[in-house]
Amino acid sequence: MYKELEKFTVKGNFTFAQEDNLESVCNAPDNASGVFIVYAIEAGAKELIMAGSTGTVQNDGTLKSKNGGLYDKIVNGHQFAKTGRKYSWPAQMKKENIETLEVYWFETFNDAVKSIPTSIEGQVLQNFLDENGKLPRWNIAF
Repeated sequence: MYKELEKFTVKGNFTFAQEDNLESVCNAPDNASGVFIVYAIEAGAKELIMAGSTGTVQNDGTLKSKNGGLYDKIVNGHQFAKTGRKYSWPAQMKKENIETLEVYWFETFNDAVKSIPTSIEGQVLQNFLDENGKLPRWNIAF
C-alpha cells in the first residue's frame, strides 16, 4: 500500500469479480469524498491498475462533494466507453482476462483530516510513475 494512504483511518475495501454486481459489492460511503485505488488480481499476482478520486476543496477550505460520494464515483463514474464502471469494468476485465479486482477506498477529507482528494490521487500516481516509468494501465485514456 502507498504510504500517503496510511494516515487515513476511515477506509475500506472490497473485491469485484466479472460476474458480481458492482452496486451490491461496493461498500464505499455515499456521503464521503476521497480516493480509491484498484488492483487487478491475475494468476495470483496483484497489480495497481488505477487510482481515482472525488471531492473538490473550495477556496474557503470547505469541501464540495458530489451526491453519492465515493460510492457513486466508483460505481457510476465513467470509464472506457463513457459509461458507468458497473458496466465497463466487467467488460474490460473480460477483455483483459482479469479474474478479480480489489478496490481500496479512503476518506481523505473529514473533521479529523483535511487532505485534498485530487492531491492524494496525484501522489499515488506520481509514486507509481517513479517506480514503473508509466501510469497504471487503467489511468491511461482509451
